[in-house]
Amino acid sequence: MGKTIFSKIINREIPADIVYETESILAFRDINPQAPVHILIIPKIEIPSVKELSGKEHSKLLGDMIDAANEIARKENISQSGFRLVFNCGADAGQEVYHLHLHLLGGRKMNWPPG
Repeated sequence: MGKTIFSKIINREIPADIVYETESILAFRDINPQAPVHILIIPKIEIPSVKELSGKEHSKLLGDMIDAANEIARKENISQSGFRLVFNCGADAGQEVYHLHLHLLGGRKMNWPPG
């Protein structure tokens, strides 16, 4: 697998507006936001999509991503009003970058169904 744009962000080869970082997770503002708050939460290891995840192998990583989302939502003042977390899996679901990422969306009322 070639380097994705997210891998280049992790390696600081291209800039991003980073809002959160741990040893395993990086989060930054989406360059094409779909809500007033739109942050991408990614693992620092390359996993193409949700389809490649294993609960036994990746449960801590997924927990770290959810913990990051909750902390960022608090910092962005959207925790009380509500926010949405989205994994897109595959082209028909809207996945454009094949590096696992969790969208944190908030700052406005979300509609249902989403797409």
